[in-house]
Amino acid sequence: MRRLGLLVSLLVAALITTGCGTQTDEVNVYSARKEALIKPLLDRFSEQTGTTVNLITGSADALVERMKAEGEHSPADVLITVDAGRLYRAQQEGLLAATSSQELDRQVPPALREPEGRWFGLSVRGRVIVYAPDRVDPANLSTYEALADEQWADRICIRSSDNIYNQSLVASLIAHDGEQATREWAEGLVANMARDPVGGDRDQIKAVAAGDCDLAVVNTYYLGMMQADQDDETRDIAHRVRVFWPNQDGRGIHVNISGAGVAANAPNPDNAQKLLEFLVSDESQQWYAETNHEYPVRPGVPTSELLQSWGEFKQDDLPLVKLGELNADAVKVMDQAGWK
Repeated sequence: MRRLGLLVSLLVAALITTGCGTQTDEVNVYSARKEALIKPLLDRFSEQTGTTVNLITGSADALVERMKAEGEHSPADVLITVDAGRLYRAQQEGLLAATSSQELDRQVPPALREPEGRWFGLSVRGRVIVYAPDRVDPANLSTYEALADEQWADRICIRSSDNIYNQSLVASLIAHDGEQATREWAEGLVANMARDPVGGDRDQIKAVAAGDCDLAVVNTYYLGMMQADQDDETRDIAHRVRVFWPNQDGRGIHVNISGAGVAANAPNPDNAQKLLEFLVSDESQQWYAETNHEYPVRPGVPTSELLQSWGEFKQDDLPLVKLGELNADAVKVMDQAGWK
């Protein structure tokens, strides 16, 4: 089956490059984001430019492996995924091209893009603390580091150590506090877990609402989607928790991105760059905020009323490329701490 899939990809690539290697009026997107969270923007790009967008969705790891298997014959023009750690992995595999774009450099802050232009942030989410207001006084909350304090023993829910969001959070702590201090923090966090890690971010929110734990570490995007859900029960669960912005007296909250890069072997690199530039336009950035409940990468672009209801916050300006560079160290620290 794998050989058959590769053969199909090679045939697609051959069709794309027919015509003496000239670019076609299309762009081929490999997206680890669910179709509903990206296709409306791709359709709008097609309407405005006349460029056909061919979309393939899948898990980030599967798409990276596919691009590696396809090699120089890959039809992929753009890779879209979430978390700078994943984008860094694709970069290290040689799958993303250095892209020179004044528009992307102007619109995407330096901390939210790879210095050589191999990937760019498209939207921002914070990894924050959510808590049960009937059981937690927010005055007792302060920093990520303070989650290791004894007062939170048996009160914290968080995803497993194999989750890239947590790996990136730990990588950011290593960047700021050093490896030894972060290892001690991770040991304290593990000791304070109310249960072994299980489920995704939505499950952590549900666990706080159900009383299984008093606070959790989650991405803002998930809470926003739940609070805006059409299902009454889901909305009710999500509104039983509150958002706390850690480290506001210091560096600010840890943020991460959904992002994209032009594929190293893109048959349509010009269209790929145009698509990335469209995805950081006013229209696209506002759509992310209103529909996906993510924060724009561009300062000054309005957010949704839901996001505004959580209040303003200071965010960490650590270059996100550090999350990829320190990922292996983060995984080691988590393993040593017994983080399952």
